[in-house]
Amino acid sequence: MSSIQEQIQTEVSSNDVVLFMKGTPQFPMCGFSGQVVQILDYLGVPYKGVNVLDSDEMRSGIKEFSNWPTIPQLYVKGEFVGGCDIVREMFQSGELATHFADAGVPVKQPAKA
Repeated sequence: MSSIQEQIQTEVSSNDVVLFMKGTPQFPMCGFSGQVVQILDYLGVPYKGVNVLDSDEMRSGIKEFSNWPTIPQLYVKGEFVGGCDIVREMFQSGELATHFADAGVPVKQPAKA
């Protein structure tokens, strides 16, 4: 395993929720990353943002790691959840809040009934 893959694995295993994104949670650098940040912030989920724009190696490495072509990418308890479209659909259906709760991640906004 290359060092970037090990670095990604460490981030995914040592944080309950990790968002690989363009920019930072405080300053997203693309609309899709911004949407996922808004959803996570709305749900009140603690998460770590990893800026893939800091390194070309990280930017291509995360795509190989997940076998997923786009960024952002959300991981919960080591499991790849999806990109912006999947996260948005799960949020709108209430499935995302339930997924976090089932994984033992605290959510401030409960799932919509």
